[in-house]
Amino acid sequence: MRASLAKGTAVAAALTLAASACGSSKSSSTGSGGSSSTVAASGSTGSGGATSKTITVGVLTDSTGVASSGFTTTEQGIKAGIGVAASKGFNIKYVMADTQSTPAGALAAAQKLVEQDHVFAILEVSSDFYGAAQYLASQHVPVIGGGFDGPEWATGALNNLFDTSSSGDYSKVATTFGTALKNAGVTNVGVLAYGVSSTSTGAASGAALSAQNAGIKVGYQNYNFPFGSTDVQPVAIAMKQAGVDAVYSVTVPSTGFALAAALKALGVNLKMMLLPTGYGGDLLQSPAGVAAAQGVDFYTVAQPVEMNTAATKAFQSALTSYSGVSGIPTFAEYGGYIAVAALVDGLQKAGTNPTSSSFESALRADSTFDAFGLYGTHMVDFSKFGSVAGGLGPDNCLYLTKLSGTTFNLLAGDTPVCGTILPGLKAKTGTS
Repeated sequence: MRASLAKGTAVAAALTLAASACGSSKSSSTGSGGSSSTVAASGSTGSGGATSKTITVGVLTDSTGVASSGFTTTEQGIKAGIGVAASKGFNIKYVMADTQSTPAGALAAAQKLVEQDHVFAILEVSSDFYGAAQYLASQHVPVIGGGFDGPEWATGALNNLFDTSSSGDYSKVATTFGTALKNAGVTNVGVLAYGVSSTSTGAASGAALSAQNAGIKVGYQNYNFPFGSTDVQPVAIAMKQAGVDAVYSVTVPSTGFALAAALKALGVNLKMMLLPTGYGGDLLQSPAGVAAAQGVDFYTVAQPVEMNTAATKAFQSALTSYSGVSGIPTFAEYGGYIAVAALVDGLQKAGTNPTSSSFESALRADSTFDAFGLYGTHMVDFSKFGSVAGGLGPDNCLYLTKLSGTTFNLLAGDTPVCGTILPGLKAKTGTS
């Protein structure tokens, strides 16, 4: 079960093309021990619960190993967030720790952060965090992150976990995907998922049920595709025979891009080719990836920078000022930045001398977390567990873009698409 979750997380965590081994800049973390740094900023306002005391946090991410291509830029997002935190009066020091893309590595890194670095909290952007989850709960260390590695974030059993994208239950079904497909004029959709991944099957099955609820035919369903495979010709032929005019491929981009190319070669004209991963600077680093992704639709749970909101502009400015990078942020940069935003939210509410316990209590009571504005008016309520359908953001929302050339274009009227949970429907989350 845990092995399948690790692979399922690779889907949710935006493992880009294997060739896309680097993002917008290099991370300075070194092995499981990691590196230690602070980010300085001017203009401190001392607002909220700001304190002159330096707070040390650990950053758990997949810097090396099979999942690392999607996480090499985590530290850049952390730096950007900490720079913003400093401008609000919070002095934060961070220590990088590498999971080495394994659950055992995640546990070893977490133990080092707690027992040697004595961190106040842990920010995680990792596909293998679940390996450290029970240990960190036993140590009463607050953990803040995207919660995409497994179900432990959604049950409420581990009260020290704070899912920054809303606590997602992959067995739940929301109206969101049906609405997005209907907006694109879709009448017949095909879905593809990995057989070894409970998160992949849950997301694909939930989308199929959402489509059916919206009156859209689900002409093709495959929940047993081999993980990471690009042998998609049989699937493409079956989808063509089924007459699909849209595809939702809950896979790593290399699988999705191969399927898009195969369908195009067969003369299948799609109204939507939707992938849950691939948006951002990681993809644009790979010319082969850009070529393969032409016309592909991507979704995110936070505002894409193409919206040009005050929050997205502030995010890009922070990346430039504190991390020295520019362009479209990567998945990992979003993850790191948003994790720091939640840390700041908790510190603001926990008072001037917070303890781990007072911090957890303060953040758990927060029902208005907006990720430094990147969620717009759709906010995370940390008091709720399993409150949204798996893979979606606050209020069961998603943002849609389509790649044209090297530009991600917003889909008209889809900023964002939101939905409600459909009672009585349960997505498939098994792995057979």
